[in-house]
Amino acid sequence: MSDFPSDIYTEPRDIDVDTLRNLGPLTGLAGVWEGIRGLDVKPKAEGPKKQTYVERIELQPIDPQTNGPQLLYGLRYHTHVVKPGQVKTYHDQVGYWLWEPATGTIIHTLSIPRGQIAMASGRASADAKSFEVVARADDLCFGIRSAPFLEHAFRTTEFRIQVSVNDDGTWSYDEDTVLMIRGQSEPFHHTDRNILSKLAEPTPNPLARG
Repeated sequence: MSDFPSDIYTEPRDIDVDTLRNLGPLTGLAGVWEGIRGLDVKPKAEGPKKQTYVERIELQPIDPQTNGPQLLYGLRYHTHVVKPGQVKTYHDQVGYWLWEPATGTIIHTLSIPRGQIAMASGRASADAKSFEVVARADDLCFGIRSAPFLEHAFRTTEFRIQVSVNDDGTWSYDEDTVLMIRGQSEPFHHTDRNILSKLAEPTPNPLARG
């Protein structure tokens, strides 16, 4: 906490309003993407089950955000996932990817419509092509919160996602959600991975358009 300035109210001056110029390691994620080779390993009563999936992710820049002297640039995202050849939603997720240039901090927030939210964090250089963010259930700031049934039956103790921006214009992720499942003594690693190809360029944030 001692690293924070004593003046917690005054906002920074001369903010660049063009978010797309200031996303640091998140730059390669901006846009609309599709991944057709997703692999999910999930828990079932009979043991781990592998499931392929197709996903669409839209990541659009938001205006710069301030908390007093703190300055954040970011992307608002929506992920929609289906099983191959199906219409029914397999997974839906919304949130933000945020970048704080002053500290090299990346923040990832997520919310899923099964009663769960999380906020993960990591560090990277502005020109990094790969990075990882982590959330843990017992972390006061970068933690995980679940509705009562999930906490009772499938308690999430840790979440981490590693992202790589690839030279061929794609980006990929490798995600691990660690669960303590009721009736089991060992943690279960619920994993997801995919490679995303660009469908459309991002739309500039409102201030940049103005």
